[in-house]
Amino acid sequence: MANLVFNIAKGRAGAYAQNVENNSPAGAVIRVYALVVTGDQDAALRDADTMAAVIALANVAEATNTGYTTKTIAAANLTLTVDDTTNDNLTVAFDADITWTAVGAGDNWTDLVFAYDPDGSDTDANNIPLTLQDFAVTPNGGDVTAQAGTFYTAS
Repeated sequence: MANLVFNIAKGRAGAYAQNVENNSPAGAVIRVYALVVTGDQDAALRDADTMAAVIALANVAEATNTGYTTKTIAAANLTLTVDDTTNDNLTVAFDADITWTAVGAGDNWTDLVFAYDPDGSDTDANNIPLTLQDFAVTPNGGDVTAQAGTFYTAS
């Protein structure tokens, strides 16, 4: 597995993040999913156009550990940075650590997916996967934390 941008989001992830930042449409947020992926699924993952399609893939599942739920990144915790000088790029970052509290043993997490939820309804069939990042974690009853940082860069 490798970090990747889903085909549906190529060239659009920054615009989706800007929708969240501008609250337009109202309720738009970024959702963070923990996945359990076995084997090399990069090609199939890249082609998935919704989170429902991601989770329906063979050898891909959303984590089911006690204490796990999708997390929300709203406008207040999202930063878009346009660098017109040094790197000539756009970065999208989440500003606060994402913490799952007291995550029980069970599924060993392999990846995080950042997905655009256009209306805040948290409906997998409507949520558009943006990026996937490696995130190897073996929950053991303690907290699981993803440190704040960039999840998308366009250059």
